[in-house]
Amino acid sequence: MKKILILTLLLLSSCSLNKVVQHHGIHNLEKKQAELKINYTNKNDIIDLIGPPSTKSTFDNDIFIYIERKTSSSRITKLGQKKLIINNVLILEVDNTGILLSKKFYDKNDMQEINFDEDITGINYSKRSFIFNVLSSVRQKIDDPLGKKRTKN
Repeated sequence: MKKILILTLLLLSSCSLNKVVQHHGIHNLEKKQAELKINYTNKNDIIDLIGPPSTKSTFDNDIFIYIERKTSSSRITKLGQKKLIINNVLILEVDNTGILLSKKFYDKNDMQEINFDEDITGINYSKRSFIFNVLSSVRQKIDDPLGKKRTKN
C-alpha cells in the first residue's frame, strides 16, 4: 500500500498545475502598432519597431501582415482544449517610396464566426464531359486498334 501511495505522489508531483501559454508571432503587437504614424513612418522604421512581417505581398504597394496569437491549455476537465487569449492581425500598406499609407488592426473581437453548410452535394455521373468522351474514345482505339472486338456477335 505504501508503494502505491509513494508511486502516486511521484506521478502527481511531476504534473504541473500552471497553465501553458503558447505564443506565436509578434509579442505586444497592439502596443507596437500604436507607435506607427500614417504618412510619416517609413518601411525601415516599421521593421526596426516590429520586425520582419509574418507575410508580405507585393501588388501596386507593399503589404505587410503581422500576426500575434496566444493560446493557453485549459483545465484538466476540458481535456487539454486550447483557449484563445489573443488573436491580433496588423495589415500595413507601404507605397513604393517606403512611406506607410494605411494600417488596419484586427483583434479577437473582430473575428467572425463562419458557419459552414452541412448539406452534401450529390455527384451526377450521367452527364459525361467532352474530355471524358474523348479519352474514352482514345482508350477504345488503344484497346482495339482495328475495331474487330466491337463487331463480334
